[in-house]
Amino acid sequence: MVGVGWAGVQHAEAYAKLPGVELAGIAGLEEPVRRELAGRLGVERHVAEWEELFADDSLDVVSVAVPTFLHAPITIAALERGLHVLCEKPIARTPDEAASMVAAAERAGRVLDVAFNHRQRGDIQTLRRVIEDGRLGRPYYAKAWWLRRTGIPTLGSWFTNREQAGGGPLLDIGIHVLDYALFLLGQPRVTTVSASTYDLLAAGGFGDAETSDKTGDGGGFDVEDLATAFLRLDDGGTLLVEASWAAHRTAGDEFGITIFGTEGGADLRVVDMEEIGTLKLFSDVAGVAAVTELHPRAGTGHDAVVARFLDAARNGGGGDGAAAAALARVVDAAYTSARERREIALS
Repeated sequence: MVGVGWAGVQHAEAYAKLPGVELAGIAGLEEPVRRELAGRLGVERHVAEWEELFADDSLDVVSVAVPTFLHAPITIAALERGLHVLCEKPIARTPDEAASMVAAAERAGRVLDVAFNHRQRGDIQTLRRVIEDGRLGRPYYAKAWWLRRTGIPTLGSWFTNREQAGGGPLLDIGIHVLDYALFLLGQPRVTTVSASTYDLLAAGGFGDAETSDKTGDGGGFDVEDLATAFLRLDDGGTLLVEASWAAHRTAGDEFGITIFGTEGGADLRVVDMEEIGTLKLFSDVAGVAAVTELHPRAGTGHDAVVARFLDAARNGGGGDGAAAAALARVVDAAYTSARERREIALS
């Protein structure tokens, strides 16, 4: 395990729960956190530098959950050592970095997976089954969002520095929105992107998250605090994505999706990271509007991500990161569109 922030802890705890898996080592610069985690999970070896872990020839897999600017170099080094890699989202800062990671996985013949835990939620899995069963007909328009009133992960940390993070909320939490929205819609290809980004509130000091403790020496804020992107899809549908760290809206944290289909509609809203969101289906019964509220079971998040990754590493059939790299190209197109104030076509 490389990285001992929130995501790294989720990965480590998921590995520790599984039979037939030994969590052989933890690397992370935050010594008190690393020591506590290793002690709690019974891991004897914990070090500051990831290179020290990679010298162990007995390793099979590694999770990479570090600041985004370190994803590519650590992942490529692991793949070149013959390790299967589970990388935290986003895959990288740029499409070029993502492409280099995919190429390294292909050369090594190893699995490269990216941790998109939201698609493993019980409410999202339930909504996917509803769509697959045809209850909405053909989905043709969707609006998906993750919005925070005050959710900047520490002003001045690596998260708010474009060189280190690659972008703001669109790349941080919006990448989850893109992933689960396209997953629900059946993985259509994005053909064009038209986007706008804003940094009007963070520049005035508004929006810093009270509970965040991100580290780093970014020293400022040169990413967006809100982004909106309109995507045309190759199946004729459209998707609107919104992501904010700072906005004058209701307090708290909310993500979700609204889908309009030819036979029905759906709305999923998750407030303050609740395990099960509010999922409603809308239909027409003999000319009368009908609303059905579903009550899914909670999903298993990172536990499911890690289990699927290990199954791929053991049995083959895993990915090379190409799907995550495609999302990186969509986000990059959105940033280009916002900067140049024009629609961007994706080949």
